[in-house]
Amino acid sequence: MPLRPAARRARSSAYLSGRVRFGIKFGLETMRALCEELQHPERAFEILLVAGTNGKGSVVAYADAALRASGLSVGRYTSPHLVRVQERIAVGGRDIGAAAFETAIERVRGAAARLVRAGMIPAHPTYFEALTAAALDHFRRARVDAAVLEVGMGGRLDATNVADPIASAIVTVEKDHEAFLGSTLAAIAHEKAGVLRRGRVTVLGRLGPEARAAVAAEAAASGARLLDAHDGVLLRDTEAGLEVRTPRHAYRAVRTLPGAHQRHNAVVALRLLEEAREAGLPVDLGVAAAALGATRWPGRLERVVTKGNPPLLLDGAHNPAAARALAAYLAGAPPFVLLFGAMADKDIEAMSRILFPLARAVVLTQAPIDRAATPEQVARRAGPAAGGAKRQADPRRALALARRLAPPSGQVVVAGSLYLVGEITRILRTERRA
Repeated sequence: MPLRPAARRARSSAYLSGRVRFGIKFGLETMRALCEELQHPERAFEILLVAGTNGKGSVVAYADAALRASGLSVGRYTSPHLVRVQERIAVGGRDIGAAAFETAIERVRGAAARLVRAGMIPAHPTYFEALTAAALDHFRRARVDAAVLEVGMGGRLDATNVADPIASAIVTVEKDHEAFLGSTLAAIAHEKAGVLRRGRVTVLGRLGPEARAAVAAEAAASGARLLDAHDGVLLRDTEAGLEVRTPRHAYRAVRTLPGAHQRHNAVVALRLLEEAREAGLPVDLGVAAAALGATRWPGRLERVVTKGNPPLLLDGAHNPAAARALAAYLAGAPPFVLLFGAMADKDIEAMSRILFPLARAVVLTQAPIDRAATPEQVARRAGPAAGGAKRQADPRRALALARRLAPPSGQVVVAGSLYLVGEITRILRTERRA
């Protein structure tokens, strides 16, 4: 007898949450088997695949907006989410609905169960594998023309790399996830170079010499083509916005997301769109500038104003490179209190040295996730930079404390982790409903 909707919803939720405890697993064997069992949803539409340490989510958001403005039906897959897991899967700019999400997870669960029984895979997929397979299956059922996928970690063995992109991008290569990707920029770049495809173009952002050499070596070995995003590009500030001239097109009045680093991300996105057009996707480059200006990407230098409280700036800066970008944005900004929390596996020492001295006061807190460092652990690893920092593990109380400490005409900056930004976003939403 078919399950009632509530029971079906509970089973899907339990299945997905049960995948979390299996953590991170590199390798494409399970994803390939799942895709075959689901009759290859990844082959039903064109795909753009975006990798990078920082900026890849912004590039995905820009590309998604421009493709939709071109009149295409577009799927978008990103990670992590801020408040609801459904944020990771979107069609036409809208998050997947609850019923469609349950259907997608159920289809993945059923396919995985059949594969386990047949001995085709040793165990059910991880959380990220299940979500990736669900996204691909949903995009096919929604009949999208194209999908823009954000690589979760690395590239070579990431679940998204089961796709065969018509073009791809590597936005940045910095040190992050070193326990999984390697301790050198060359090793990390080698993993991210897994998104390269023979005869197809991968757009490269501003990579350092070590990373660029590693990617170039992989391209030579695989027969992939590389395009430097900034090669032959001229940028000019005008009253109407940024003018971007590439060898193929002139974009006028481009308005990017906040932060100087978003100019770089916008150039990568525009060059990726140009390559997608060269590969046969009907991209209207004439609407790209306006589409980029209309892009919204929550949790990345997102300003939030609530009545009776100092304004908040939410930014998911979670590694030293992202912390430096945030610090550059805060130069000349109003005085602020920093509400900071990070995952235990991040470079807390470097982030604290970059951000803590800029703040009038620092409040250390902890996102509600097992990987999160406690305020005591953050303070210990930050060392002298955390001298005088307040500690409040509960994010709601920590937010209240940061608000009280904020100077007149000042603000509260929330940073260190997208998981923390997501929790603060959830708290703000409950405040609005109260």
